[in-house]
Amino acid sequence: MKKKVISLFVTGMLAVSMIAGCGSDNTADTSTSADTTADASTDAAADTTAEEAPAATTDFDASEYVNVLSREDGSGTRGAFIELFGIEEKDADGNKVDNTTEEAIITNSTSVMLTSVASDEYAIGYVSLGSLDDTVKAVSIDGAEATVENIKNGTYTIARPFNIATKGEVSDIAQDFINYIMSAEGQAVITENGYIGSDDAAAFESNGATGKVTVSGSSSVTPVMEKLKEAYTAVNSGAEIEIQESDSTTGMTDAAAGTSDIGMASRELKDSETEQGLTATTIAMDGIAVVVNLDNPTANLTSDQVKGVYVGDVTSWDELAE
Repeated sequence: MKKKVISLFVTGMLAVSMIAGCGSDNTADTSTSADTTADASTDAAADTTAEEAPAATTDFDASEYVNVLSREDGSGTRGAFIELFGIEEKDADGNKVDNTTEEAIITNSTSVMLTSVASDEYAIGYVSLGSLDDTVKAVSIDGAEATVENIKNGTYTIARPFNIATKGEVSDIAQDFINYIMSAEGQAVITENGYIGSDDAAAFESNGATGKVTVSGSSSVTPVMEKLKEAYTAVNSGAEIEIQESDSTTGMTDAAAGTSDIGMASRELKDSETEQGLTATTIAMDGIAVVVNLDNPTANLTSDQVKGVYVGDVTSWDELAE
């Protein structure tokens, strides 16, 4: 209610300002008076510029609520995020409980998360490090920047695997695509796109298969899978790769049911998924970046602060002041 009231108040004030500006006698005189001299016009313009020039930046109001953005149930990024920050805990019966605040705004893909944070000065969210772009700002966690180098050296610990999953024997063409992903060429594509691939993979040797492969699942894995598809079909023109973006859980369900050849998950597979006969292969490691709006001055948060925000214990930005 507080934010709605403030929003309506600001909207009303802007409307009053616009009406007052339209009815200004000074504006009318400047545009219509035939007696105004060139010097006077110059002086008036200079005075108007000096008096009415807008501030260079918008002040960030730290007393505002933190608008918490999370991913949907089934998202591998959400699953990894709540585990890594301790937001998911076990209850007395040993069952895992997601304690994400009920106030969280749910976004259903990486792109929607980025767009939502970019358009809200007081928002906080999280995305795959490899999907991070310049529309938002990644904050450091416990003093470490979210970079591939820091994940490799262990200082940035908010990282998880990118897995593909298959059930039983796959078609020759699906196996050829998997072989490409795991080859030196495929791992180079992964590394070039901001993820962490293997440095000692062998060169690709095709089995010569042609046909169609269906890949489904995680929206976090999808961007790099699109790049792998592009590179693979350039060396095997007889291959058709169809990528269906959804979430990690759906990807595992599809692979287990045989509706896709390969499932994508941006997390470890669950016991219930491996019990359905799925076999996981880690194709890359990826960080999770905690992101804020570009106009937000926050540069560093502790792991405890992030957890506090997401379980609802921290509700305003001034509680996060360094």
